[in-house]
Amino acid sequence: MAALRSRGNPLLSSVPAFLTWRRFGFRCICSGRVGFLSSSDSGNPVAGTKVLETFTEEFEIGSRSIILETGKIARFANGAVIMGMEETKVLSTVASAKGDGSRDFLPLTVDYQEKQFAQGSIPTTFMRREGAPKERELLCGRLIDRPIRPLFPAGFYHEVQVMASVLSSDGKQDPDVLAANATSAALMLSDIPWGGPIGVIRIGRISGQFVINPSMEEMSVSDLNLLYACTRDKTLMIDVQAREISERDLEAGLRLAHPEAIKYLEPQIKLAAKAGKHKKEYKLSMLSDTTLEKVKNLAEGAIEAVFTDPTYGKFERGEALDNITQDVKRVLEEECDEESLKVLPKAVDMVRKKIVRRRIIEKGIRVDGRRLDEVRPLYCESGNLPILHGSSVFSRGDTQVLCTVTLGSPGDAQRLDSLVGPSTKRFMLHYSFPPFSINEVGKRGGLNRREVGHGTLAEKALLAVLPPEDDFPYTVRVNSEVMASDGSTSMATVCGGSMALMDAGIPVREHVAGVSVGLVGDVDPSTGMIKDYRILTDILGLEDHLGDMDFKIAGTRKGITAIQLDIKPAGIPLDIICESLDAVVKGRLQILDHMEHEINAPRTQDDRNSPRLATLKFSNDSLRRLMGPQGVQKRKIEQETGARLTVSDGALTILAKNQEIMEKAKGKIDFIVGREIEVGGIYKGVVASIKEYGAFVEFNGGQQGLLHISELSHDQVSRVSDVVSVGQQLSLMCIGQDVRGNIKLSLKATLPRPGSLKNPAGGCFDSMKQPSNDSASVEDVSNCQENQYSNLEEFPISKDDSGETSFTYSQPSILIPSVAECDEEDRTTCFGQKDAKKNGKNSKSTKPFPSRRNGEGQNLPLSSIDLTSHKIFIDSQSITQRQRENEFGSIVGSKDESEDGCKSAHTPAEDAVNVKNDVGAAGINAKTLKIGDQLTAKVYQIRTHGLVLELGGGLRGMYRFETNGRSDYEVGDELRVECSSFSSKGIPVMSILEDW
Repeated sequence: MAALRSRGNPLLSSVPAFLTWRRFGFRCICSGRVGFLSSSDSGNPVAGTKVLETFTEEFEIGSRSIILETGKIARFANGAVIMGMEETKVLSTVASAKGDGSRDFLPLTVDYQEKQFAQGSIPTTFMRREGAPKERELLCGRLIDRPIRPLFPAGFYHEVQVMASVLSSDGKQDPDVLAANATSAALMLSDIPWGGPIGVIRIGRISGQFVINPSMEEMSVSDLNLLYACTRDKTLMIDVQAREISERDLEAGLRLAHPEAIKYLEPQIKLAAKAGKHKKEYKLSMLSDTTLEKVKNLAEGAIEAVFTDPTYGKFERGEALDNITQDVKRVLEEECDEESLKVLPKAVDMVRKKIVRRRIIEKGIRVDGRRLDEVRPLYCESGNLPILHGSSVFSRGDTQVLCTVTLGSPGDAQRLDSLVGPSTKRFMLHYSFPPFSINEVGKRGGLNRREVGHGTLAEKALLAVLPPEDDFPYTVRVNSEVMASDGSTSMATVCGGSMALMDAGIPVREHVAGVSVGLVGDVDPSTGMIKDYRILTDILGLEDHLGDMDFKIAGTRKGITAIQLDIKPAGIPLDIICESLDAVVKGRLQILDHMEHEINAPRTQDDRNSPRLATLKFSNDSLRRLMGPQGVQKRKIEQETGARLTVSDGALTILAKNQEIMEKAKGKIDFIVGREIEVGGIYKGVVASIKEYGAFVEFNGGQQGLLHISELSHDQVSRVSDVVSVGQQLSLMCIGQDVRGNIKLSLKATLPRPGSLKNPAGGCFDSMKQPSNDSASVEDVSNCQENQYSNLEEFPISKDDSGETSFTYSQPSILIPSVAECDEEDRTTCFGQKDAKKNGKNSKSTKPFPSRRNGEGQNLPLSSIDLTSHKIFIDSQSITQRQRENEFGSIVGSKDESEDGCKSAHTPAEDAVNVKNDVGAAGINAKTLKIGDQLTAKVYQIRTHGLVLELGGGLRGMYRFETNGRSDYEVGDELRVECSSFSSKGIPVMSILEDW
């Protein structure tokens, strides 16, 4: 230690120990105060303990304890204060640059930051760090900037930076009010000249009762969110979000907020008295009276002539003022007045400001010639972009905005990473101010503080009239594009956004309109009090620049929904603010009249451009099946249908552009996930396999059920393949479960009962009109007869007598007996026809139904006949005349009948040969073809093991090559064939007649 001391300063080694600080018991000098060592420190040299002297002030506002603290943290900052309420603590620091401040504006920067450590979590970003400022941080920064900026002295143009950081948050209190008050206290402690302190307070209203400093839980049920900032006797800032509060109730809230906000002032003054610095003398950039008087004499007359003529527009007026400035500049250059040339633009602006303000106060004449309470001409148009969900154009004077509305699913809601408040936001309004709107060239960057602030104000105004989320679950985004700007674009956004919401069909309660109010006052220089003032309705951009106040008020006919007050002087009396609330009502009602004349109710939804939203509940297993591995299945559905799927909390949300896409997406989802199976429910399924006793059908998201042969039709079915085929789509009814829990399905339960058919020729198959999804084609002929044509081409679709579509590949549900077995039936039929002839009846017109006679000679109905050889009971009421002709054509319609309708006598063997059908190609189809039918076919395709034959009428059959038989066929060869059987799929199996 001695060596180090001698190397640092050789004199230290020669200083006697009794002359050192430690010899006298002193430890160090900290914060200008001397700390003493304890008796235990007087031994060997050890590291001293630094004393951080802190100063605190504790007070109570609205039943909540608040602490101000300084001296412990951020000691090098010009001013640093920690303000805490319960477990929420905010640090605010201020610093000022050491430059000369040679500029003509105040470069004040306010940065507010909420880091995730304040709530004990790690950011979810890739880098696990906080990135660019979020919207809430920008808004909180503006909230601090607006009340402190007017209190800096005129001519103070040194750079000042305020940084507010949340150190900890319990989620119960919003840190924004604490940050604003802590910034005021930090400025009071610093050496920066500032006219504070200020007090900022939040007021809520629950069940008609005002609440001071409400918690976040209380704010969730409050219909008022009022932020109020003031000095001891003047108002500095107001920010309001409300649910149509009346002007009278709002005034009561303002008058309650002022005395409560003042309670923040005394603790700040006491803390500054304890630990504050002396204010430093900064150089102020002030205009000399000589320069101002010289410029006034040169330019006053020409400037007043410009503002006297109301025909000047915004750009014409600006061009005329530029010409006046150039004229004054030439005169000053001739006089070599360098001092005046440096401040010429500011001096001309001061002259212009005095002329405009004097004309308004003394004569009540505004820049464009309007009365003080007159609103500029209005233009409203809704639905100007019909392909969008909603759109509108709103113009007020030269200010014009284009607003559009886009609807999305709940999953499209904006995610918020703030320390307090909700985690998502379903209503968003994005305001854009492009440079062309003021005929300038500019660069578009990221988030702009002004754009975020104006958009949030309009968003608050419209949020009050939106329907509840339970009634309208869509996410809504409003885009406001400023097309031209001459003041009050944020209020024009409110009007345009309201019309666009109605154009989109959103059930908003009523229109919201906004208008800006300005103030021009005459201040007494000696007292600083306002002697005279004028309130202006619907201010221009120039009136905003040259006036004292920009008071934006939005609301409905019932009350106010949003307010934003910005001022330029060091405060405005609250009485003038309350008077402005009443003055703006007339202008707001005029604007609402024009808007309601254009569109006064939400439009009805249009299938062309109105989106559809549906929310379905599924189990976790079903949702996993729907998503697929890494969401592949979900993305496939979105690509195929165009719908958007969102999964959250066991619910699936579908967003579709129209109803057609919605139904398509639901069908895909039902097929994959399925629905809860209910007895009696109708489900769509696909035949997966066919057995002798029935068919297995896949439906409802991969589940399988049994369609028993007895449930295929109301008529008796001998073969399952006669009715259904693999890959065919069916609409089936769930009729229950068996003892093992297998699902039982029924096709006949979905078909009309016999006797109630609308189409007598169609039979019970008219309801089976869904074509198979699986297109089949002839691919290969295998040795196995059951699989020879498993990929048969889709059978042609024909139309029956009623014009309804039916499918020719469906086999008849009634087994047709062979000719040899029907000899007795033939003769009986002939006898019946003879009797009809004798009675003078025309057999061709009546075509008596085949019947049997009992032992007593009485005719019996066909339904009572037991064809035991085929085990079929035919219900005569379910068979139409056309079916009778087709099914019994071999008996009734034989060509070799005698004139009286009866066949000549033949032996049974001759009958078996002669009665065989010789079917023509024109009338052949799957319903009429029977075993034993002979016809001429053409070779359609030649395969390895057989032929595909064109039977006529779009029907195809198959022929398998015989061992050592002929196989030298060519496509197009005609063959005489006979139907020998049907495959399990219902495909005719043909054999070639040897005598051909």
